[in-house]
Amino acid sequence: MVLCLIPVGRSYYLSLKHQAQQEKLTDLLSLEKKHFEREADAESPETPIEIPEETQQEMPEVQEPVMLSRYSALYEENNDLIGWLSIEGMKIDYPVMQCEDNEYYLHHSFYGEEDKYGCLFVKDIADVDTPGTNFIIYGHNMKDGSMFGDLDFYKKEAFYKEHPVISFDTLYEQRTYEVMAVFTSQVYGQNDDVFKYYNFYEAKTPEEFSAFYETVKVLSFYDTGVEAEYGDTFLTLSTCAYHVKDGRLVLVAKRVTE
Repeated sequence: MVLCLIPVGRSYYLSLKHQAQQEKLTDLLSLEKKHFEREADAESPETPIEIPEETQQEMPEVQEPVMLSRYSALYEENNDLIGWLSIEGMKIDYPVMQCEDNEYYLHHSFYGEEDKYGCLFVKDIADVDTPGTNFIIYGHNMKDGSMFGDLDFYKKEAFYKEHPVISFDTLYEQRTYEVMAVFTSQVYGQNDDVFKYYNFYEAKTPEEFSAFYETVKVLSFYDTGVEAEYGDTFLTLSTCAYHVKDGRLVLVAKRVTE
């Protein structure tokens, strides 16, 4: 009996450790946000400097991105940070990582410790800043509901209707996405001639875009009513599922633009 309780106790300990680390990260994020807001309130509005029109025409456009203040402290802790994903009313409220080793954050925490929870991450091919047509965020489907463990709830349309919006910030920009499709899939063999959602990052033609868009809409458990057209961009969340060997649960969301 004692031997049986050992793995249970270890699992509970790891869960608490993961929760404590997550609270540390969110606290750091909140403190940075409050600090930025206090500084913004303290600043008095400055009188704008008028620049002659001739000078404006000669001045080159400065397009260097500026990091959002709320993420500066976290980025100093780990330069692999590329964004933050959250869904209101769910446990999903995590940093998103990226490095050259696509397997690293499957088994390591934000602080580089070996950790079965890992981190949410994108592969090295993903470009979240520009971005292309699509990028994919991966995460473990944990039994305690952490990481992407709660995504299973999206199999039910009623749950989707209560949580239709996803927030994803890059280090430089706040973004909002609407859930468009939810479906199950799997990792196929290299030579299998089937739809492989995990290979889709860029639609070079309207036909490539339509092939992906129409397929995920057909595969979806229900019709969300969210439509897309060539030029729209997607965010895909991917986690393990257990309906088949190497199964995957997939959620595709479309970016909302003003």
